[in-house]
Amino acid sequence: MKLLLVCSGGMSSSIVVKAIEKEAAKTGQVVTVKSVGSGEFGEELKNGWDIALVAPQVRHRAAFFQEAAAEYNVPVAIIPPQGYNPMGGAIILAEVKKILG
Repeated sequence: MKLLLVCSGGMSSSIVVKAIEKEAAKTGQVVTVKSVGSGEFGEELKNGWDIALVAPQVRHRAAFFQEAAAEYNVPVAIIPPQGYNPMGGAIILAEVKKILG
């Protein structure tokens, strides 16, 4: 499963990327996770992501991200604030599972 995170500059989400990878490893899930800044989002969508996750600090741009992702048939979800922390991997993966099935 390929998860693309988008935040303001692509830096703050590196902690969240590690949390997701750690939680996925615990449960035996194979994931590829990458974080990008909002300026790189549109270009990165070309690389075949299963879902795009929007960081809380850029949720006000969700409509923009959804429009860009629709072109590539990539669903977009906003990361809940309680999931955007070093311990939030399980919360995020549960949300992804709800969306992707």
